Amino acid sequence: MLLNMLGKLIEKVIGARLQFQVMANNFIHSSQLGGLKFKSTTDAGVALTHIICLGWVKNLSTSTLAFDIAQFFPSLNHCFLTCILQKAGLDSCIVKFFTNYLTNRKTNYMWNNFLSPIFEVNIRVGQGSALSPILSAFYLSPFLYILENHLKNFNILVSIILFVDDGIFISQDKSPIYSNSHLFCSYNIMTKLLDKFGLIVEYLKTEVFHFNRSHGLFFLPPLDLSSIGGPILVPKNTWKYLGFIFDRKLSFHQHIDYYSNRAISTVKYMRILGNSSRDIILTQKHLLYRCCILPITLYSFQL
Repeated sequence: MLLNMLGKLIEKVIGARLQFQVMANNFIHSSQLGGLKFKSTTDAGVALTHIICLGWVKNLSTSTLAFDIAQFFPSLNHCFLTCILQKAGLDSCIVKFFTNYLTNRKTNYMWNNFLSPIFEVNIRVGQGSALSPILSAFYLSPFLYILENHLKNFNILVSIILFVDDGIFISQDKSPIYSNSHLFCSYNIMTKLLDKFGLIVEYLKTEVFHFNRSHGLFFLPPLDLSSIGGPILVPKNTWKYLGFIFDRKLSFHQHIDYYSNRAISTVKYMRILGNSSRDIILTQKHLLYRCCILPITLYSFQL
């Protein structure tokens, strides 16, 4: 227990030091909004909403292609990560720490009188660790810089937003058909580049969505990725990304209905916290409301 607590404390100290140096040398790509201090899902949602509204000012429709990296944290190459940390110009003591971090680990199991043989448990970067978010940001930063250069070389005009392992391509054009062509090319380049980084896309979580504020019927073209090994994506009327429920006109009606009903249900279930002799006192109800109900009700109000 003590060793486990000491290990978590060391991770937090190293993580804080990494955060400081990240802000100092600007190594992290500007499209990465997850895993960094003062960055949250709200930042990603606000950035996306801002891009969509700017497009509408220019009479452009916005199309998005969302993707998710499969088994992200266990798939990170630890040796490659160490090289990235060296390239980022971090302190030598931090690089030396990560040279041995989570490598050559061994364990065995004991059950009553049975003792298993020793075997290796190299888990790459463990999900849930205090260092996982910042390490993932370091790992994907070179990927994003290389991807950005490839897209510029092929004159593919798309924007990228990445929150840890959840990413979206954003294309703006007067016709969603042309936007789909840009999204297709971006997706093709991205999957091939991810393969070189030892990562793959989880195709079942890939989605396409079109934003348009026209009042008439709006054609929602599907995106066929079957020629490059992906699925055929049919856009829906709503799209859920990082907990935000978007509709094509950014009215957020479905989002408000969902979270208001969730908040009301949580209030109703608060009475279960009492016992048979008495209910919870008023100050406890007030604390529960501030800590549990308001965060649900006000999620994404900035958008």
